Parts: sequence; structure tokens; C-alpha cells
Amino acid sequence: MPNPSSASPATTAACCAPLGAASLTDAEAAATARLFKALADPHRVKIVNLLATSPDPVCVCEFTGPLGLSQPTVSHHLKKLVAAGLLDREQRGTWAYYSLNRDALPRLASVVSLEGANR
Repeated sequence: MPNPSSASPATTAACCAPLGAASLTDAEAAATARLFKALADPHRVKIVNLLATSPDPVCVCEFTGPLGLSQPTVSHHLKKLVAAGLLDREQRGTWAYYSLNRDALPRLASVVSLEGANR
């Protein structure tokens, strides 16, 4: 049986599949990482899901019940999602209403795009 450490570089490289061309620039990768970082909390994922299923913008006060969180904590999570560009915020008097930023969703999907992948 041959010793794996004695394999030639050509033999080792021949067994590996080459990587495809990068589809994200460094700037796009950094921006997308910020989106994923903002989603790295289960409550934020739930907020995005709630907004994705809502036909209209949602008032900050409507999140407290479904999330089981206080209003200041919900506001903190919403602020993080807005800063990441995932949500849009609209002020209506003393209340803030939130909706999904539909332009951000394709950026998330582009990371796992299977276009050009071997099938």
C-alpha cells in the first residue's frame, strides 16, 4: 500500500475538483456577511419571517407578543436589522413601522446560488 505522504503533487491535485470562479466581489462578500451577522439571532430571524408573511408594514408594538420580548428589546433587534439593510423603517407619529427591504433578499440568495454548479 503506498504511503499517502509520498504521493506526488500531481496525484494529489488530480483528485480534487477545481473551485468555480468567485461570484462575489470582496465588497459584496463583506456586505453579505453583515446581513448574515444581523440574522445571527433567532429573534431577528423570527422578525424577518413575521415581516415576510405580512402584507403591510408592522408597528414595533406588534412584535412584543409573538416574540415574547419587551418593547425596548424588540426595538434593539429592529435597529440591528435596519442598520444591516434588511428592514425599512417608517415613522408614523410616535410609532415606527417596519417592512422587509425586498432589495436585500437577493443578496442573501446570491450566496447560495447554484447557477453553474455541477448537478
